Amino acid sequence: MSQSRELQLRIAQMEEIRSILNAMKNLALIEMHKLTHYESAQSLSVANIKQAAQDFLAFHPEPIAKDQANVIAVLIGAERGFCGDFNEQLISLVNTGRYSGIIAIGTRLCNRLSAHPLVIATINGANSAEEVSTILNQLIDAIALATENTDKPLLNERSPSFKLVTIYHDYRSVQLRERQIAPAFSELSQSTLPKGHAPILNLKPPEFFSELSYHYLYAVLHEIFYLSLLAENQQRLQHLEGAVKHLDDATINLHRKVQIYRQEEITEEIEVILLNSENL
Repeated sequence: MSQSRELQLRIAQMEEIRSILNAMKNLALIEMHKLTHYESAQSLSVANIKQAAQDFLAFHPEPIAKDQANVIAVLIGAERGFCGDFNEQLISLVNTGRYSGIIAIGTRLCNRLSAHPLVIATINGANSAEEVSTILNQLIDAIALATENTDKPLLNERSPSFKLVTIYHDYRSVQLRERQIAPAFSELSQSTLPKGHAPILNLKPPEFFSELSYHYLYAVLHEIFYLSLLAENQQRLQHLEGAVKHLDDATINLHRKVQIYRQEEITEEIEVILLNSENL
């Protein structure tokens, strides 16, 4: 087989790979557009819950939870590839000595941490926004299971013996972020002087605060997962764009080589014809 023919076969293979990568890039772009709307609505929901908590705490101060030595970290990694060092950045934080337990989310991240002594649960990650709710139910079950043997379970007490934090890629700040989600509302100031009338409650204040905290947990986890998925797809989009550009440049170079080899082959054919004509 001539060199130009071999190069043409390589070009055909590279164009096929390019079409696959381009389709993956378009899927990431579509997912980002969808997640942007979901995240915007979810962030507004979280803000409303926090405002309700702030109004409640102004009239019904809760005891401020002390910093706990036992910290469970939820690492939200990537479920799929083509997103650079997305998981590696999370893994670099595992051995800092700050956490007493780790819940890893994302198949690729879980595989990397499968033998780590701090990992107490592993959960497959979400490929799309529609899968987030299912993943969250599994996460809540894993948290409840991890703390059920303690005197003060994390999700059922107002003063738990554990602190729960999430570590994820924040799409808005374009960096890793650690965010405490339980005990809830720890960042809200309880020194605000009451203004106006106290909120009208149909439940007793402790019961209301417990229910509000639980709703906040689900709302903020949805927001965090959407932000992580946005960051993951953003990195995947950039990675695939770079890969497509590299293939385009390589294909152009191969086309040039094909032309050069084809010209050489044509020249050789002309020489053979001329030699044959001279012999005749």
